[in-house]
Amino acid sequence: MKAAAAGYIRANDLAHAISLLEQSRGEARILAGGQSLIASLNLRLAGETALIDINGVAELSGIELVGEQLRIGALTRHRELAASDLVARHVPAIAQAAPLIAHAAIRNRGTIGGSLAYADPAAELPACMLALDAVIVLRGPAGERRVRAGDFFIDLFTTDLAEDEMIVAVEVPVAVAGERQTTMELARRSGDYALAGIVLVDRPSGVRAAFFGVGPTPILATGAMAAIDRGASPDDAAELLEGDLQPLDDVHAPAAVRLHLARVLLRRALAATRS
Repeated sequence: MKAAAAGYIRANDLAHAISLLEQSRGEARILAGGQSLIASLNLRLAGETALIDINGVAELSGIELVGEQLRIGALTRHRELAASDLVARHVPAIAQAAPLIAHAAIRNRGTIGGSLAYADPAAELPACMLALDAVIVLRGPAGERRVRAGDFFIDLFTTDLAEDEMIVAVEVPVAVAGERQTTMELARRSGDYALAGIVLVDRPSGVRAAFFGVGPTPILATGAMAAIDRGASPDDAAELLEGDLQPLDDVHAPAAVRLHLARVLLRRALAATRS
């Protein structure tokens, strides 16, 4: 099946892209890597829509260290995250997550902005942003605003992004001295979406554990996190996940299996960051 006929225009720069988005009055979609959007259009799941191609917008590219944050442009490809020395040194959870995303062909085209805007609950990068307490930088006709990841992911495939806004970058706090990070997932096959996954950030000030694939959005395991900070054992903390996570049965795995896998991952992640 192919997508319905729709308009296409290539934005010259960021201001042009924002102007086009505003003029479309919600009838256009931003095209970056297109790895989810084009598939949705071809399956007629996204409906007929015009495309605003931002691949030539230079302001949306690049990874740079700005003070105590790593600023990652929205057009940064997954393969660039995996290869970046800055990402590996300062936010290793993202460096570990990038190679887990689908297959090489998708990582070559897919972008961090596209992944966050699509907000698939089984995707790795939204959970990274939540665990790292990153800020999503949005731009629209009214200007720029910053939204913490914890407020950005609202529901299944639903974010705080307005129809006339686009993601321009993410700002991620860099790891402090003594901090350890890890990203792990369990899937049926390499390249599949995870049945369950975890991004664990183990800071001297406390633990943040974000799970993916076990709910409608990435989820912070607040009960387990508080227990770990009080000195609970990994086994005891893992038992508290029943109150933090409410996975649903689906065709890929029963809810009980996903909860069991989440417990396994929490124990493994704690062992990895504290070994």
